[in-house]
Amino acid sequence: MILTVTLNTALDITYRVRSLRPHTSHRVTDVGERPGGKGVNVARVLAALGHEATVAGFAGGATGDVLRERLSAVAGVTDALVPVGGPTRRTIAVVDELTGDTTQLNEPGPHITPAEWGVFLDRYDELLPRASAVALCGSLPPGVPVGAYAGLIRAARTAGVPVLLDTSGEPLRRGVAARPDIIKPNADELAELTGSHEPLRATQDARRRGAHTVVASLGAEGLLAHTPEGRWRAVPPAPELGNPTGAGDSAVAGLLSGLLDRLPWPDRLARTVALSTATVRSPTAGDFDRAAYEKLLERVTVTAA
Repeated sequence: MILTVTLNTALDITYRVRSLRPHTSHRVTDVGERPGGKGVNVARVLAALGHEATVAGFAGGATGDVLRERLSAVAGVTDALVPVGGPTRRTIAVVDELTGDTTQLNEPGPHITPAEWGVFLDRYDELLPRASAVALCGSLPPGVPVGAYAGLIRAARTAGVPVLLDTSGEPLRRGVAARPDIIKPNADELAELTGSHEPLRATQDARRRGAHTVVASLGAEGLLAHTPEGRWRAVPPAPELGNPTGAGDSAVAGLLSGLLDRLPWPDRLARTVALSTATVRSPTAGDFDRAAYEKLLERVTVTAA
């Protein structure tokens, strides 16, 4: 079982409009509603790849009830969310069908009380011995300590469970110092962490700060991986137009599934890029175009960096 932690879960709502123009009214052509948050998306992709996944985090209010109801219908994913008093947030993605661009609106999460945080920590400790890997994903809701991920990483390392961290800002900086096995920042998050906008130098610096392996998302340029075994770039065959929401989450799923399948790094990165690219072709986060994924696997270019 892979444990994905989403402390700031969301109900993801996707609107599609023919053309998004400011200061005008729009007729929505399609509405999608899914349980979301980065770790929830990761769990859904892992399940589609044949791995059992458990989702831990928080859910509350009417929105949280809808999220949990929708999550119960996802085969291969187990709900281990902790109920809280505050309402789960919503995220709104507006997809412009003319350009393929997506505009994202993210609500703040519920305020988590010290008692609710304590219940989560107890549940995390219960789940760790059964986990083959842990993914710590996304932002922190109000009330959760800024060093929360660092503590969760230390607990996973003590239990001997590989841990991947995918967050940003101060939670990333503190989390890296706890020595996670993998971090997966995008280019902006990596630059904020290290102060360097040169990816190779930045990944090297992130490793010096504590990350065992750094896999940086570089948008249309694919991935740059800096590992103890070497450095690689993995690039899709061509840029993709579509909805990029969730592409990074599919990348996390690819990295974790490749870890558990004991793939060598080049094959692991090819899977990761193929999954994230196939997700751009999907209209909603947490899904990927399987036919596109299988074709892309053979076409991703992986070279030494």
